[in-house]
Amino acid sequence: MDYSPPPLFKQGPSAIVRLIFFVLLALVLLVSDARFKTLEIMRGIIGASLYPLQRAALVPRDMFMGAADLAVTSATLRNANDTLRAKNLQLSLQAHDATQVEAENAHLRDLLQLSQRTTTQAIPAEIQYDTRDPFTQKVVIGRGSRQGIKEGSPVVNEDGVIGQVTRVFPLQAEVTLLTDKDQAVPVQIVRTGLRSVIYGTPKGDSLDLRFVPTSADVLAGDELITSGLDGIYPPGLPVAKVVRVDKQADTAFARVVCVPVAPVRGARQLLVLHYENDVPPRPEAAEAANADKDAKAEKTAQTPNKAEPVADQPISKVAKALAGSQAAIERKPTPAVPATDKTAQAAQAAAPKAPAAGAKPRGAQP
Repeated sequence: MDYSPPPLFKQGPSAIVRLIFFVLLALVLLVSDARFKTLEIMRGIIGASLYPLQRAALVPRDMFMGAADLAVTSATLRNANDTLRAKNLQLSLQAHDATQVEAENAHLRDLLQLSQRTTTQAIPAEIQYDTRDPFTQKVVIGRGSRQGIKEGSPVVNEDGVIGQVTRVFPLQAEVTLLTDKDQAVPVQIVRTGLRSVIYGTPKGDSLDLRFVPTSADVLAGDELITSGLDGIYPPGLPVAKVVRVDKQADTAFARVVCVPVAPVRGARQLLVLHYENDVPPRPEAAEAANADKDAKAEKTAQTPNKAEPVADQPISKVAKALAGSQAAIERKPTPAVPATDKTAQAAQAAAPKAPAAGAKPRGAQP
């Protein structure tokens, strides 16, 4: 008798055999696809056929995200539009004021017959690397003397002053940044017109406005620009902004802490200015007069014992001259003469200057 199960209940290979088979098949497919890209075409076909289903499943999410982005974008654009409209109005007013000031300046220059005495040329440069000294704030730019860079030229960017050229090589130049402890820039407060000098600090993160009296009108938020009095920096360049003012009763000067307006450490492209202040030289007559005056002062300093008018001499000089004259009279024996002659001799000895030849002293007898 046959006890085999009916065909409906036949199970085929065992579960272990099927597991081993599918594992081996998976390994073969993985290796063949990784080495020979055998399943690339099948993968592309399956992905192309499933793409519509993926897009249909993502439609609700895309609609929600699109509505949110539309609302946010509309609000952002509305705010940006309002800001730009206000800024445009402000710039229009400033441009109108600048046009009026420029016209008035030109009229006054024509009226006073003044000429523009300053010329500024700009040479673009790019920072190559920082210097190796960790205690200084210096960078090296890729422009040198062959490109027209000169020592002492100011360096700026679109925001304000960055530093100054301190060393020049044929193809490179070293720039000392504004925050270096040895860097000083003459500045002026825009609001009050107060002039002073701003220095870097050892830490290199702030600036110190020195020589400001405690009674000076300096407030946090004041803007500082170059004054142009040194003849190196053109006037009107933005330099720094006041952040703190410390005034103490026991000091003559206030401590004013500032921060640079321009990103000193974040700048990459720079402009090297070649500023020329064509101030006319002094006239030769004035120089000759000054030289003559200096020569007279030197001659007077070298001959302090020479008699001067009594009214122009200090009291100490007059006393010394009278004491010297009296001592000379006492040391020198004089012949017996009438009283009037003695009085004349004493007057002659005490006089600051000898009388002219042929002149007779006052009170002398003929």
